[in-house]
Amino acid sequence: MIRQTKIVATLGPATDTSQALAGIVRSGVDVVRLNLSHGDHDEHAARAERLREAARQSGRVVGLLCDLQGPKIRIEKFANGPVQLNNGDSFFLDPQLDGESGTSEGVGTAYEGLADDVAPGDILLLADGLIRLRVERVEGTRVHTTVEMGGELGDRKGINRQGGGLSVRALTDKDREDIHLASRLDCDYMAISFPKDADDVREARELLHQAGGEAGIVAKIERREAVDNLASIMQAADAVMIARGDLAVEIGDADLPGVQKRIMRLAREFECVVITATQMMQSMVDSPMPTRAEVLDVANAVLDGTDGVMLSEETAMGRYPSETVDAMARVCIGAESYADEVRSEDSWREEPHYARVDETIAKTAITAANRLGVRAIAAMTESGSTVMWMSRIGTDIPIYALSEQEGTRTRVTLYRGVHPVDFDPKGKDSNAIDDAVIRELRRTGAADPGDLVLITKGDIAGAHGGTNAMKIIPVPGD
Repeated sequence: MIRQTKIVATLGPATDTSQALAGIVRSGVDVVRLNLSHGDHDEHAARAERLREAARQSGRVVGLLCDLQGPKIRIEKFANGPVQLNNGDSFFLDPQLDGESGTSEGVGTAYEGLADDVAPGDILLLADGLIRLRVERVEGTRVHTTVEMGGELGDRKGINRQGGGLSVRALTDKDREDIHLASRLDCDYMAISFPKDADDVREARELLHQAGGEAGIVAKIERREAVDNLASIMQAADAVMIARGDLAVEIGDADLPGVQKRIMRLAREFECVVITATQMMQSMVDSPMPTRAEVLDVANAVLDGTDGVMLSEETAMGRYPSETVDAMARVCIGAESYADEVRSEDSWREEPHYARVDETIAKTAITAANRLGVRAIAAMTESGSTVMWMSRIGTDIPIYALSEQEGTRTRVTLYRGVHPVDFDPKGKDSNAIDDAVIRELRRTGAADPGDLVLITKGDIAGAHGGTNAMKIIPVPGD
């Protein structure tokens, strides 16, 4: 069975050796992530080059995603190392305090607007929610709080306001510099952290275009405001990432499962690619096997229709990067084999919307393929739009994206059920193209004599938006 769900893996020290990098490529990673929160530009450029060389040597197509750091709101540092906060203690946050002078009484913060964004009674969550502070009063720039849930607090831990509401914008000065790096690396996707609305997405895209980049924009859903603006964000972005760490802190653990499912549903409605991320196989940082809870978490995302599942620390810092990709691939295939038993007709196979000729061909092709028992779908595509539309409608039939454009082949690596193939239709008439497509499908084992295959293409080879024809052909014998 061919895996339909895509695997995104983060590069880091654990994958810096050629052996480890080759291992995750061989294990089936589809897209690699460069986390620009860590490391310098030279380090990321070297990792991107090593990844592309490993993909070439393995004969696989692997996409590249650059993930901007964004405005992570953090406390500053403590003078004498981590402090212990106890329930009932008073503790203040103040951007005017020296950055390395924190004590058990209070600490500085890098966010100068904190006092303007909070009011008495608000709850601030530090260190991914492990520390809980209730705001008592605001005096100038200083926010006075009472510790409701204490613990050890170390340097540079994040701050969230329960329920959202911190007004900082998504793109920082560092992000603006890193956007130029993303352009130079010719990444396929660029993820923006902590966007609040569609304006943040559009600003990132404009800055990337000004830098000469053409990557798809991934909006990370990790703020309450983003949850409230999902529809407009999905219309502005090419993909969304359910970044469940900060999102859970802002909306609460209890609401996270329902919000995740809502994002999945809306992503299909707005034809937006969706990645599920954060702690999917966290135990495999130190263990060669996932927990049963992690298996169920990954499988649930697959059954809900996610395009991709993402590994972070598991592959960047973990002891078993290739084994983790292997395990995730096995779980994806296992879940996909039961998909038809759990998908509801209303939530997955809703009537598609048609806006263009090429979109109509793409979506009609999936309906026809599902009903006729087609073995494989071959779509000639210049930009990747045809196969993106195909991947939005539920099918277990593999979709092969045939393109001479290397950028198109790497970009479709994130689309559920889509598999890139290097194919140049120029100089061939319609019948010759059909014959060449069938030979390619037979060569890769995608189709055998007697199988039905469905081909979509346009009258003019190499034209953007030119798909206007669909053919269903039986594979001839030798």
